[in-house]
Amino acid sequence: MKLLTTAVAALLASGSIAAACEITLRSSDTHPDGYPTVEGVKAMGEEVRERTDGRICIEVFPSSQLGEERDTIEQTQFGVIDMVRASFGTVSDIVPETQLFSLPYLFRSTEHMHNVMDGEIGQTDLVEAFAAHDLVALAYYDGGARSFYNSQRPINSLEDLRGLKIRVIQNDVFVAMMNALGASATPMPYGEVYSAIQTGVIDGAENNFPSYESSGHYEVAKYFTLDEHLMVPEAVLMSKAAWERLSPEDQEIVRTAAQNSATVQRELWAERERASEEIVVAAGSEIVREIDKQPFIDAMGPVYDQFVTTDSARDLVQRIRDTE
Repeated sequence: MKLLTTAVAALLASGSIAAACEITLRSSDTHPDGYPTVEGVKAMGEEVRERTDGRICIEVFPSSQLGEERDTIEQTQFGVIDMVRASFGTVSDIVPETQLFSLPYLFRSTEHMHNVMDGEIGQTDLVEAFAAHDLVALAYYDGGARSFYNSQRPINSLEDLRGLKIRVIQNDVFVAMMNALGASATPMPYGEVYSAIQTGVIDGAENNFPSYESSGHYEVAKYFTLDEHLMVPEAVLMSKAAWERLSPEDQEIVRTAAQNSATVQRELWAERERASEEIVVAAGSEIVREIDKQPFIDAMGPVYDQFVTTDSARDLVQRIRDTE
């Protein structure tokens, strides 16, 4: 109940509520204003407002104004928040089917991930999985590819990773991945990573270029290996209760605008990645680009055995791999 009260208070306290709109959909994001996911939902809102002649507006609350990501997913389920942008890494605790999408080296490339999410798996299988938890999946955004960085040495091979203490988020798949690679998985809050690398508590972490750059981690861990072990999708989700208050015609407008916003967000993300890469390279980071991923992939056998335990899960993983 406290979470709901906090969300309601934040909504009422906002001075920018779109009072002129007949319907205002309130959307939460943990990222700051200007971040690609925030700008993606803003683009969605612009299209919705234009196509409904101002009847429907989307108001984005960035920077965790309505709560941290997991809290806001739950609030969206309850109908207190109308929409949320959420990472599959967070939503997997609520929609178990999404955990498979955090498996290491599942996606061969960014294009492969987009094709999976925009195809039958994303548009049918996952839509049904979210619906079972009172969430309407409208579109899928790009959260980038996570790679390894550390303060000790370039990682050119699996052997170079062995023994390193690598920070991961508190997620069983991430921990199992690091252990299978021979490194020491060290879960800790994101805000503690910089000082932990600086003081030698850990040797490094894993994340995408924008996070590596914006956090300043490149200042204390200059070796970045572009192995792209994880590509975790992000979803734009809507409360079932809010969705059902819309007419079928308005539902179609909202869904189409969300799908179009995914294109905008992905372009913005690619631009942000390039800009962040340029910054860290100019600062002296050593980027390992040419790496044989196969030994890393082969080491993931025990991880898949641990988390892909049902026939339906094995079938889904195979369908993802078979997607062109």
